[in-house]
Amino acid sequence: MKKDEIKSILPHREPMLLVDEVEIVDDVAIGRYTVRGDEFFLQGHFPGNPVVPGVILCEMMAQASCLLVQTDGERFTPYFTGLNNVKFKGKVTPGDTITFKGQKTAQKGPFYFVKSSGYVNDKLCVTGDLSFAVVREE
Repeated sequence: MKKDEIKSILPHREPMLLVDEVEIVDDVAIGRYTVRGDEFFLQGHFPGNPVVPGVILCEMMAQASCLLVQTDGERFTPYFTGLNNVKFKGKVTPGDTITFKGQKTAQKGPFYFVKSSGYVNDKLCVTGDLSFAVVREE
């Protein structure tokens, strides 16, 4: 799915919509984002050597993973509830396309638990265990 379809599911909007496309294959969310270089989060991080901040990489992983939630068309807001075992293995810079893979490991009521990782050119850049709560809109 491309941005228009993602926007029909997630409440995020620019500049905080941080995933360009997502596909679900065998219960794995595969999301991609290409770093253009003009993003707000690169301003000052770092001058002359722009690097995507780790917290932004975590948000990207989470947004792609949230599309694993099946709600039969109901609108929902995903709220981060935890980040565990996050490791940064390589930097992500302008021009890179980062691919995220997220797989649901558990669900308890409205809480979802996901193992996710991000790669640039098949090189692991970030990995972590994410959790979020799904609050459906009334």
